[in-house]
Amino acid sequence: MDKQMVAPDVWIAVLRIVVGAWFFKAVWTKLAWAFAGGVIPYPVVSARFVGFHPKRVAEFANGNPIEWYKNFLETTVLPNAHLFATLQAYGEAAVGLGLLLGLLTGLAALVGLYLGLNYGLATQWMSAGQQGFHLPTVWSSTGPAAAPAGGSGSSCRPRPAGAPGRRRAAGPGRCAR
Repeated sequence: MDKQMVAPDVWIAVLRIVVGAWFFKAVWTKLAWAFAGGVIPYPVVSARFVGFHPKRVAEFANGNPIEWYKNFLETTVLPNAHLFATLQAYGEAAVGLGLLLGLLTGLAALVGLYLGLNYGLATQWMSAGQQGFHLPTVWSSTGPAAAPAGGSGSSCRPRPAGAPGRRRAAGPGRCAR
């Protein structure tokens, strides 16, 4: 008997929202608000995170057994800690909002996958408590990366009768003119 997943669009959307919420939660303490002209608010990387980032990266590099990644952390990330703290905070914010709101989900999920892989490479040698949510983030980012906006990948959309363009066909994932 051929079993198919029930409502894959819904499950991919749920996965997308959960991963987006995790990234959004992760950036919560990394951003602060500044005011342009004393009136217009915009997000900036918090001084607390900019100060904490190099200490944490040095800790990740200290005992890392992956020599090329340890070298990358020590020679590239640490000397440019302010830049990497900024990229991390804005990257996590973009991934979180993109996945939560369904905006540019493929790109947001790919950036989330890249961030998760880097977090995993930095912490894989540490205890399970330090590794946190990175491994589940990596594998769960692949679903939203492969399916646009939480959908199953089908570009077929319902259309009004008589309207030109694609319409849903009888078969799953197939479009007809």
